[in-house]
Amino acid sequence: MKKLLVNRNIALMLLALLSALIYGTDYLVIGSAREIATSFLGNLAFLPLYVIFVTLIIEQILRERERQLIMRKLNMVIGVFFSEVGSKLLKELSKYVVMNDDLRRELHVAPQWKETDYQRALGYLSSHDFKIDCSNCDKQHLKEFIVSKRNFLVGLLENQNLLEHEQFTDLLWAVFHLVEELDARSSFDDMPKTDIEHINGDIKRAFGYLSREWVIYMRHLKDDYPYLFSLAVRLNPMIENPDPQVY
Repeated sequence: MKKLLVNRNIALMLLALLSALIYGTDYLVIGSAREIATSFLGNLAFLPLYVIFVTLIIEQILRERERQLIMRKLNMVIGVFFSEVGSKLLKELSKYVVMNDDLRRELHVAPQWKETDYQRALGYLSSHDFKIDCSNCDKQHLKEFIVSKRNFLVGLLENQNLLEHEQFTDLLWAVFHLVEELDARSSFDDMPKTDIEHINGDIKRAFGYLSREWVIYMRHLKDDYPYLFSLAVRLNPMIENPDPQVY
């Protein structure tokens, strides 16, 4: 620390001497102390503006760098979520969507997809009111899967970086609520219609958040991690029989 202060003082002295040398040379060339003083005062008057301008630029650069760092960490968390839970859960929940053939076609992400394709898929998800029917589905299987991931989901909710991504946080809360609803029921036999409709609503909410974040995540992989994107395309949960092999 002491050495750093000494180096800083030396640098300040050198800069002061350099300034004095420049002004001395200016006086020798111009020969008028009044003009030099006028020029000095003019530069001094603009100094606060220089400081404000430079400070704003540096602050903006630092803020953008910090944002990118947070988003990079957040995308890592999102990637872990889809590897551990998200992709399989999306496949499971898509079974509850009535007439889901159109859904599978719209979300059949391909290596050739461009930004317009991702925007089309997101537009499709936001504009369609998906009908959910859990009456004839294996809710016990869904319960066992997501309940087994409860600790993992709780751990994600404790991640402070998620505060920077409100929509993904909403996704986690929707999935976590579905976990609680299913776990609270010891049996799914002879469910009243009102209870079925309630579970349908919880599934619809979780599926809506999950499908949208999955498309955004796939776009992120394509832009930043092509090698991970290649595997994600082959394991697309919207494909009937995904195959990791490359043909």
